[in-house]
Amino acid sequence: MKKSILSQDPVKQPESDTWLDLEAIADVEITTEDPAFPIENALGKTPAKGWRAATTGPQVIRLLFSKPQTIRRIQLQIVDSDSERSQEFVLIARLGDQLREVARQQWNFSPHGTTEEFEDYSVELSGVTALELKIDPDRSHDPKQSQHIASIERLRIA
Repeated sequence: MKKSILSQDPVKQPESDTWLDLEAIADVEITTEDPAFPIENALGKTPAKGWRAATTGPQVIRLLFSKPQTIRRIQLQIVDSDSERSQEFVLIARLGDQLREVARQQWNFSPHGTTEEFEDYSVELSGVTALELKIDPDRSHDPKQSQHIASIERLRIA
């Protein structure tokens, strides 16, 4: 009899894509940044504690590539285990002088339920000169309750 034990943990597929070294090939423009959570934390090759804005409200992270890039995959991870909120982000690629919306996603965070958003997009983008991430961390826009800060745990591009 042949026997095997099945793992209860999902098996991760090996990474077939080569992740771009964003620190080497791109300049970054950001609207704000908490000094304790710089953008390098979210863009580096090894996971760190992520990026966080210094102020509330919508934020922009723009990657400006030194040479046009071909992008086939974009991964974005956002974690919030403290807030109950609705967030929206938009990913926009600049291809020459054209802007192309790559993805738009809304997500509801809840400390007792959904605390992590992980998006993995397969794309075919050639000649990308910039990639922009616009984050609205609080879709309610209630000034009395709008204390939410945009953050990303990790952004990877292949």
